[in-house]
Amino acid sequence: MGFEFGLPHLFGADTAAAFVLSKTTSYGLLEILSWIYFTSVPLYVVLYLSYIYPFYISELRHVPTVPGFPLWGQFYEIITTECGVPQRKWHQTHGPIIRYFFPFGAERLSVADDKAIHQMTIKNPYNYPKPVRAKLWMVRILGEGVLLAEGQEHIHQRKALAPGFSIASIRALYPVFWAKSLLLSKLWQEEVQESGVTKSFEILEWLNRTTLDIIGQAGFGTDINSLDNPGTRIREAYRLVFAFDIGSRILHGLQAFIPSTKYLPAKMNRDMEEARAIILDTATSIITEKEGQAAAHTNHKDIIALISKDNLKMQEAGEPGLSFETMRDQVMTFLGAGHDTTATGVAWTMHLLAKRPEMQERLRAEIKEHMPFLFNPETRYDQAELAKADCDLLPYLDNVCRESLRYIPPIPMTVRQSLADDKLGEYNVPAGSVIYVLANAINRLPMYWGPTADEFNPDRWDDLPSTYTTNAFMTFLQGPRGCVGKKFAETEMKVIMCCLLSMYNFESDMTVEDPEKLKMWRLVLRPRDGISLNATLLKSGRR
Repeated sequence: MGFEFGLPHLFGADTAAAFVLSKTTSYGLLEILSWIYFTSVPLYVVLYLSYIYPFYISELRHVPTVPGFPLWGQFYEIITTECGVPQRKWHQTHGPIIRYFFPFGAERLSVADDKAIHQMTIKNPYNYPKPVRAKLWMVRILGEGVLLAEGQEHIHQRKALAPGFSIASIRALYPVFWAKSLLLSKLWQEEVQESGVTKSFEILEWLNRTTLDIIGQAGFGTDINSLDNPGTRIREAYRLVFAFDIGSRILHGLQAFIPSTKYLPAKMNRDMEEARAIILDTATSIITEKEGQAAAHTNHKDIIALISKDNLKMQEAGEPGLSFETMRDQVMTFLGAGHDTTATGVAWTMHLLAKRPEMQERLRAEIKEHMPFLFNPETRYDQAELAKADCDLLPYLDNVCRESLRYIPPIPMTVRQSLADDKLGEYNVPAGSVIYVLANAINRLPMYWGPTADEFNPDRWDDLPSTYTTNAFMTFLQGPRGCVGKKFAETEMKVIMCCLLSMYNFESDMTVEDPEKLKMWRLVLRPRDGISLNATLLKSGRR
């Protein structure tokens, strides 16, 4: 029972009692109501919601519980600490399934138990949809695409998207990955040469433009061209969405609990509506063009083109394909979730390598061994060489990327709410329970990763501890609700890094604060002020 559900029943009983008393005493109804409400509501909140219910009635009372008074719970620590870090500490103290509280005794579970995660993600995934409140702000920007769809609609969408994200389809998109990544390194070269041989770049903004251009070209066959034109409307839309000023952060938090606050005449709300209009208009234009190409049986290889063709075949065979609105929402999802997550992952990886020059040199040596043409200005853009290049053949690069995504997962958490009673681990979990699966906690638990769980060590992937399970690495989730674009993101990440490390040496910019101390979460775990690195042209990279 929560505050919002129990209080109306309390008011009803109190009103009835007040009516009876007004008929049998000299006091008026309003006087009695005021007296009852001013005494019963605090008692209800403090005594019942914050003591009697959580400790003596709740079905979750047997779950190991983080100490604290449920009236305010652990909410302050959660909102003032990096997403997932408090739960990481609590799991190590209290166990793999824990209970804690939001204000007014609102119960929350955090699940890190292997079998419980398997139950939620593999065996019974559609019993655990995202809560409506968690979707409220995301749906405005991401649409109800595969990321936010639930139940049978999600199954239908996932099946329809499969052709576009097959390994063969992604391999066909390699030229797009190379072209945009090489353009990024070339643009940096021009800026470095203007200032000497070293220049400080805020790399996250550049990487966001790169991945936005890649998803535009590879995903939709549309050249967004934000690398050459940073002020393009769609890029500006996402800058507005991911603003981290204090006012935006407060309003985003309020809207999770009070949806009507999105109508307040605040700058953040105006920015969100402007961003949504731009994103919606862009997605609509893309799908209109793609459906026309599918009907004309053109030979485009971008992801949406493949999905549109398969969708048309399904409809011609009498099967229910994806509607125009659903296809448009897929574009919104791919645009938003498909570019910022990868850019953030690459940015954190480059930051971690800049702090560890020996790892950076080792990775650069591996790239040079497998792709020497990238280090020669005369062959760097050779299409025949690029066509033969395969980033999946570089084992240390693979380890570095996986370790970075483990160490700082771009998506640090997901929240679910059970539709029906279920059992997680040894505990019965009633319908309506709110459950967190926190990658930023699970990915660093010693129960899975051993005593070096908090160390950045790519070599761990060559010798995983016996306690490791696939559910110990939750960056992409697992099962049918796992990331459909996982292979796309991994390939994109590796190509970008090959292009950058073959031309530059990177060092941390010591004039700015360490971005690991300034992580902010809004869908993606981003550095508040970006990531600034000093890039120095390698000797062979100079003209």
